[in-house]
Amino acid sequence: MLLKNDPDWQQDLQRLGMTRPFFKEQSIWAIFVYRYGRRVDSMAPGVGKRIRTKLYWLLFRWVETWTGISLPKEAEIGGGLRIFHFGCIFVHPGAKIGKNCTLRQGVTIGNKSEGGPVPVLEDDVELGAFAQVLGGVVLGAGCRVGALSVVVHDVGAGVTVAGVPARPLGRGAPESVARPKPLIQQADC
Repeated sequence: MLLKNDPDWQQDLQRLGMTRPFFKEQSIWAIFVYRYGRRVDSMAPGVGKRIRTKLYWLLFRWVETWTGISLPKEAEIGGGLRIFHFGCIFVHPGAKIGKNCTLRQGVTIGNKSEGGPVPVLEDDVELGAFAQVLGGVVLGAGCRVGALSVVVHDVGAGVTVAGVPARPLGRGAPESVARPKPLIQQADC
């Protein structure tokens, strides 16, 4: 099999930590097709590569339609990718994603304008449900992005951000950023 000796694919499977993942986890279908496409691209030109490229595109469209996950083979994604709660996940073909990153449903990793720069996620980055990472931003190793957040600025290594636009949370964050003010003030009773 084309992926049997692919170390990134082996890390993907190991991170799932389950037997028979193709029957239990739909997101692995998209990761498999992505890894398959990357391996086909690395093949020497010829009839075998042309046939496998056509098969890749058929599989890519089928998985994209049925799972709602778009992982184009042009993106650079390190091993150990984990996708929880498949659906509505779009990765720009120019994006770079490090090892052991986690994506949840509704995540978009893309540019802000056509032809604009795209994000770089370093190793061990976690994106919450419906997080949007847009433009030429760099998310440092081990950072976390909260659900429904929109990241348009660089995030340092190990920092947790949330909000629209995303701002640092927790220890070391300024008081005004750590606890956002409520949009609606409650009346005193």
